[in-house]
Amino acid sequence: MIKKITILFFLLFVAFSAFSQKSSGVISGKIIDEQGNLSLPGATVILDSGERYTISNQIGHYEFLNVPEGTYRVTVQYIGFVSHTLEAKVEIGKNTKLDFIMSSDLLSLDEVVITGERLKGQAKALNQQKNNQNITNVISSDQVGRFADANVGDALKRVPGITVQNDQGEARNLIIRGLAPELNSVTLNGDRIPSAEGDNRNVQMDLIPSDMISTIEVNKTLTPDMDADAIGGSVNLITRASPNGQRISATLAGGYAPIREKGNYTAGLVYGNRFFDNKLGAVFSASYNNNNFGSDNIEAEWKEGEKGQVYIGEKDIRKYDVQRVRRSFALALDYNLDSNNTLFLNSMYNWRDDRENRYRVRYRKIKPLYDDQDNITGFTGDIRRETKGGIDNNRNKNTRLEDQRVQNYSIGGQHLINAKLDLDWQVNYATASEDRPNERYLSFQSKGLDLSQDLSDLNFPLVNASGDGLDTFKVNQLSENHNFTKEKEIGAKVNIRIPFSVIDGQKGRLRTGLRLRIKEKKRDNIFYEYEPITSFGTLADLPISYYGGGNWEAGPNDFPGFFVDKSFLGNLNLTNTSLFEGELDPSEYLSENYKAKERISAAYLRWDQDLSDKFSIITGVRVEHTNIDYTGNYVKEEEELVGQISNTNSYTDILPSLAIKYDIQNDLILRAAVSTALARPNYYSLAPYVNVNTEDNEISAGNPELVATNAINFDLMVDKYFKSVGILSGGVFYKNMKNFIYTASDSQYTQEKFASDFPNQSNPISNGETWDFVQSRNGDNVGVYGFEVALQRQLDFIPVDFFKSLGVYVNYTLTKSKTKGITNEDGEERKGIDLPGTAPHMLNASLSWDNDKFSIRVSSNYSSDYIDELGGNEFEDRYYDKQFFLDANASYKLSENLRVFAEANNLTNQPLRYYQGVSERTMQAEYYLPKFNLGLKFDL
Repeated sequence: MIKKITILFFLLFVAFSAFSQKSSGVISGKIIDEQGNLSLPGATVILDSGERYTISNQIGHYEFLNVPEGTYRVTVQYIGFVSHTLEAKVEIGKNTKLDFIMSSDLLSLDEVVITGERLKGQAKALNQQKNNQNITNVISSDQVGRFADANVGDALKRVPGITVQNDQGEARNLIIRGLAPELNSVTLNGDRIPSAEGDNRNVQMDLIPSDMISTIEVNKTLTPDMDADAIGGSVNLITRASPNGQRISATLAGGYAPIREKGNYTAGLVYGNRFFDNKLGAVFSASYNNNNFGSDNIEAEWKEGEKGQVYIGEKDIRKYDVQRVRRSFALALDYNLDSNNTLFLNSMYNWRDDRENRYRVRYRKIKPLYDDQDNITGFTGDIRRETKGGIDNNRNKNTRLEDQRVQNYSIGGQHLINAKLDLDWQVNYATASEDRPNERYLSFQSKGLDLSQDLSDLNFPLVNASGDGLDTFKVNQLSENHNFTKEKEIGAKVNIRIPFSVIDGQKGRLRTGLRLRIKEKKRDNIFYEYEPITSFGTLADLPISYYGGGNWEAGPNDFPGFFVDKSFLGNLNLTNTSLFEGELDPSEYLSENYKAKERISAAYLRWDQDLSDKFSIITGVRVEHTNIDYTGNYVKEEEELVGQISNTNSYTDILPSLAIKYDIQNDLILRAAVSTALARPNYYSLAPYVNVNTEDNEISAGNPELVATNAINFDLMVDKYFKSVGILSGGVFYKNMKNFIYTASDSQYTQEKFASDFPNQSNPISNGETWDFVQSRNGDNVGVYGFEVALQRQLDFIPVDFFKSLGVYVNYTLTKSKTKGITNEDGEERKGIDLPGTAPHMLNASLSWDNDKFSIRVSSNYSSDYIDELGGNEFEDRYYDKQFFLDANASYKLSENLRVFAEANNLTNQPLRYYQGVSERTMQAEYYLPKFNLGLKFDL
């Protein structure tokens, strides 16, 4: 199939190159603002009073192909700017260049336009959103700067239909329209960003600073020319393009994190210009962010007793000290060979060092004591006190270092072959890695203690012990590990575009192209356990740190207590064989390591056709062919390598789509779409590993037979645009997904089932035995449906000066789901289960006030609780709790080029919270306190 479409692609290219008539020319140019630096994407460019039109691209460039010889009037329309008309004379076989400089002149009659700089970013985003054929949300860097958002993930949570999952108080994973992160995609300038995480395809959104991105485009429906692996949606991060003249911008800020009473530091720089008679454009961006903070945490695992009593089977109290250092660099170049040919280069390098110390006290192996009537009379259990850190060197600095790096490089070209044919191409290389060297753990244990539990407040459950003095804690485990994950992708694509209309006088266009993605991923972890030659003694004999409960956020009566000092752990010379005996512990890494190779080749055909001056369609088909080659380990007793298992597979997806756009009025637009998309399984879910634990009669395994989740999507959206730069929109959506993936537990796993699932592997289960088995599986189908509404508006229609500077931004999304084919641990189908990751309610709201010098904004973000991970039954299900964030920021313009700003994040002290089964049973509650920032921004 792919070969046939490839041949068709080149036949089309040759045919239109060879036989295109020389009776027409081209009109092209660029659209910029009156300052001459800001390109205006999404502008409507009209040729001769609406007979033909086109839309400017991301760098403000437009072109009309196949224009007959003659003189024409070209008009540009842009929300918030005055319409502008110029005359163009077209000659046969030539490209007539016509640039537009758009004005926001207040004296223009019959126009409502931008009053200064404050709404230019909003206008830039809304023009793109208005003229996109598919359903999108667009936010520009100027809009991002109006919120107190340090990373791209925090900025995205403002978009309708998007919520986030946090890590250490920062947005990390995206949920779009209630669909989990693995059902969405994130791209950089149209190319997929690899994942630095070891088991999934998720892109770490807290890795990329928000000030490195020019525009964020959220595509909620797909067109045939877009990668298909985005059921929920595709987020495209667009970096800065070369300016039309010199631009210099710098940011310097400092902040404070009360949770650990530490300072935070931020700096940014942008420089751009054009050289060599404007042939070469360049823009360089850099960002540095050093955050020192932490979190207070409790975690619990709940169990049921003989009479159904609920008690805690395990509980943690954790203190985290964290330093995150982000460094990000980007360079974009474009070179105009001539009026018909341009080459470009884009590169971005993101590097984050995450240093962490964790101090964890764990009440474990908690067993209830019963009387004759099976009433619980008490508990016994063990306590462990563990220090997590790393070696004392100039990189780890006595901490666990997580070194994450994501790099993207691309080169490409745009070529006008003749008046009827243009072509673009791009080759990209991207890598993502996570390196955790010399990570160390030292834990001490006190066994066989009498415990008590106070469950009067299940939100903050208490476990207490007697006889747990420091001299009762002896060394339990001393270890060092090195975890490494890397993913790389090589991609190439080529597209051609030709005029093609079946209706006289109406615009039509045919596009076709090829795409290749070659991906490799591996996880290579190793773990050593050490025994001191000379005993450490007890915890009371070593250098310790004490963390009391005076300011503990995660519960009024909990606190961590005593731990081995991180410097003592970091300075242990574990490689000295006279001091320590070390050996590998394969149970910690053998089953986790794997290798994966994927090759995705695609071809598409897209046809855009205007049926009238108000009605247009996009239809076409995309074909994606996937080849996979995975290798995992068969591990027995969690540490014996029985052998490696390899699996290859291939499949082809045919993905048609249809999008309709109807301009009810110039500022009232209806969009509808029927599209298809897919989501490939997570890497580790596909890895053909088997991990056997005969002591507990447990098996966990990968599932190389998993198939990609496929979806048919139905969308309907109506947008009302305001001349004063605003929008009111509302829409409904429905997604029918087949073969969705979930984690299944089977407590009745038999010898026969193992032989069927793993026919070429030795069978560890004896005849008549039943074991516990955990594996990712395909469910039957799930329906996801909902609606979203959004309002973005300046209140300048109210005839009072105060309201003319007041703006509102509010959106709400409702999402529901209904699954079929999910089974519990006994193999019985569970009814009424929501799709994991589906947040039913999402709400954003902000209120802003701006004038020429002063700007202030208060922003809120709410999402309701939802099921996050299925257990063996509803008692074990894990839920992500509701969250409400309140942020504020303000700025004051000291001069034309300098302003001071202040930011406050998480004023509600919103914790990351999970609960088990019912909302009262806390599984995890992690608190961060607010953060504050103050800085200067210079822009020339």
